[in-house]
Amino acid sequence: MKVLIKFMLALGVSITLPFIMAKAADKIAVINNVTRIIEQNAPSVILNQQGNIDSLIQYFQYTTKSLKDDISGLSEAQLQFSPGEGKWSIGQCLEHIIRSESLLFEMAKKELGKAPQPNRKNEVKSTDQGLINMMTDRSQKFQAPKELQPTGKYKDSKVAIKDFLAAREPVLLYIKNANIDDLRNHISDYPTGVVDGYQNLLLSPLTVLDTLNRLKKY
Repeated sequence: MKVLIKFMLALGVSITLPFIMAKAADKIAVINNVTRIIEQNAPSVILNQQGNIDSLIQYFQYTTKSLKDDISGLSEAQLQFSPGEGKWSIGQCLEHIIRSESLLFEMAKKELGKAPQPNRKNEVKSTDQGLINMMTDRSQKFQAPKELQPTGKYKDSKVAIKDFLAAREPVLLYIKNANIDDLRNHISDYPTGVVDGYQNLLLSPLTVLDTLNRLKKY
């Protein structure tokens, strides 16, 4: 439970994702690309219009593609560069995301394995989009728990992306076989509030969305 509390706090907090490009023009290109992705606001549109299994899958696919597009091709030096003391490199952020993906999925499966509580649905106060806004609020900073601290293992962006896709694959398979009513009837109590099963699964791509938001500021 202590790990869970620390993780839920860390999710809504700053994850610095610096990047150092070989040329100024390349750096500008990356910034413009990330800005374009964020401004499209695809996740908000998907979630607000649908809020079903298909929209959740699309949200996962959207964040997967966005991360791949922005990280692919970075050199070892770019992955490992740190902009300052206490700040993570791109490689460290990727490692954190991959570890978070697996932990969040296990956490969600555990909660969804419990008996449904449809009588508690009115306790879920946050909408899906409201949850996104809350968990990507960078007004406070918390330290990620030890279990999610990166070790600096990634020196190749292709390896990192491969591991990320491998971690995400079982999550998508689980979602494809899920029932939307069953997800909404499962209620979980977290330090950040009460969520349903759908929102529980939504937490995974939020770590990727957070990365994209941080990229936009560099």
